[in-house]
Amino acid sequence: MDVRRCLLVMLCALVPLVQAQEAPVPGKIVLASEEWNDYTNKDGSGLAWDLVRQIFEPVGITVQTRSEPYTRSIGLARRGEVDGWVGSYRDEASGVSYPHWNFDADHIYALGLATTPTPSLATLGNYRLAWVRGYKYEEYLPNLHRFHQIERRDGILPMLQHARADFYIDALTEAKYVLSQSDDPSQFKLTHIAELPLYIGFADTERGRALMAVYDRRLAVLVKRGELKPIFARWKQPYPF
Repeated sequence: MDVRRCLLVMLCALVPLVQAQEAPVPGKIVLASEEWNDYTNKDGSGLAWDLVRQIFEPVGITVQTRSEPYTRSIGLARRGEVDGWVGSYRDEASGVSYPHWNFDADHIYALGLATTPTPSLATLGNYRLAWVRGYKYEEYLPNLHRFHQIERRDGILPMLQHARADFYIDALTEAKYVLSQSDDPSQFKLTHIAELPLYIGFADTERGRALMAVYDRRLAVLVKRGELKPIFARWKQPYPF
C-alpha cells in the first residue's frame, strides 16, 4: 500500500511538469489571404474571415488579417511571418502544416462561351484551359494537359472571345465576378466542375501547431453543433459540411 501511495504522489508531482512543457496557446492569430470579394475583404469582412473569427475568438484568440497576393501569403506562412494563410487546398504547399478539418470548400466552375460544348470533370482535359497563377488546378483536377496560368483576372473575357482558351477555371465567386464585367453575360456560361475542400495552411512552428490544434478541436465542435450554418447563410453560400 505504501508503494502505491508513493507512486501516486510521484505521478501527481509529474503532471504539472508535463503541462508546463506543452506549447502555450497564443492569444492572437495572424492570417494572410489574397483579397477575394465578399470572402476575404481587405477591411476584414467576408465569409472566410467571419468563419475564422467564429473558430478562434470565442476561445480568447484574437484574429488579425492581412491582405497579400496568394503566393506571397504562402511564403509568409512558410517563413513563420504569419501563423497561416487562408484558402489552401490539401497538401498544396510544402513546409507548412495542414489540419484535419477543412473550413469550407471551393466550388470550382468553368467559364466559357455559351456556344462551346458543356464540359464535365471527365472531359475537361480535352480543352485549352486558363487559370490564375498559383492555384495548381492540374494537381487537383484529373487529366489536364493544355493549360496556361495568367497573372490577373483582367482580360479573361476577351481571351475567351478570341479563342485563346476554351475555358477559364476558378471558384464560383471569382468566376461570377469575371462574368459581371461583360456587357452581354448571355454570351458566356458557367459550368460546375468539382468541389475542393479549403484549409488554413499553418506555419510549421510551435506557435502554428498550437493554433492548428485549437482549430481542429473547435471545428469538430462547431460542425457537430451546426454553429457555422448561419455564417454561410448570411453570405448566401452553400454549407459544405
